[in-house]
Amino acid sequence: MIKVSETAKKKVIELMQEDGFNPTTDFVRVGVKSGGCSGLSYDLKFDKENAEDDKVFVDNDVKIIVDKKSFLYLVGTTLEYSGGLNGTGFVFNNPNANRTCGCGESFSL
Repeated sequence: MIKVSETAKKKVIELMQEDGFNPTTDFVRVGVKSGGCSGLSYDLKFDKENAEDDKVFVDNDVKIIVDKKSFLYLVGTTLEYSGGLNGTGFVFNNPNANRTCGCGESFSL
């Protein structure tokens, strides 16, 4: 399960609409890929379709899809949005990460 905070929900809906996606029918695809200064990095994009092996979640009215491989790294993660002085963007609060980089965009287990 991946959770979505209230601030992340508002920003996701806003960005989906700006990019021509429908927040009620389309998805936020969350994934993990090799790279970043800590070994693994997060991948976040919008998608209109889900593959057969994707896991589908709905939290806080946001539809999320995660590929099977990435799901193992993301169980229990909360997607948040920060608009503070230290930077603006989505933040992954991942309980599975043993170490994260300073910018929060990569992690290791």
